[in-house]
Amino acid sequence: MPRPDADAEPARHCPICPRLVAYRGENAADHPDWFNGPAPSFGDPGARLLVVGLAPGRTGANRTGRPFTGDHAGVLLYETLIKTGFARGRYAARPDDGLELVDCMITNAVRCAPPGNKPLPAEEAACRPFLAARLAALPRLKAIVTLGDVSRRNVLKALGLTGSAAAAGHGVETDAAGYRLFSSYHCSRLNTNTGRLTPAMFEAVFENARLYLGR
Repeated sequence: MPRPDADAEPARHCPICPRLVAYRGENAADHPDWFNGPAPSFGDPGARLLVVGLAPGRTGANRTGRPFTGDHAGVLLYETLIKTGFARGRYAARPDDGLELVDCMITNAVRCAPPGNKPLPAEEAACRPFLAARLAALPRLKAIVTLGDVSRRNVLKALGLTGSAAAAGHGVETDAAGYRLFSSYHCSRLNTNTGRLTPAMFEAVFENARLYLGR
């Protein structure tokens, strides 16, 4: 009997997007000890909260095999999840650090690292069935935090809506297809170093999700 999430994760050597496959190959040639594959979703299969990022970072999830692990963005994300009760343990930037997510799962709109951290629209579309299946495989899902506009648009499209069905902007909340969407700026170094996104702003999004779900 197939697992309920059997379609939610790409094959370890997914061949769908030629440019991303070639980039994986380049990284594997330079760093054969890295994960170099589609980063699998991480977290609680009974989660009521799904956090959706853009794509794995080259030296982050592409290296470690766990979303937002090993790069700058993961520090703020995991510390915020711990602070707001969606994770427990200690984040040590490696997949064997023992960190556990609580009532939460993390995935990406595009599962393979793209050159320059910028997936092409065709690559987003090709990977979207995995996102749609990931959403469908979470039976208790109620809330979705989208990190950045690419994530927001792809979640909406994975839900069968248009990419403009929910307004852009940090802190915007929208009810869509039976879920509450919480939009956030991406926790990238670019946004945090420039002050566009502060830790307090980021934490507020997850506190609002926590209030929505209840303690």
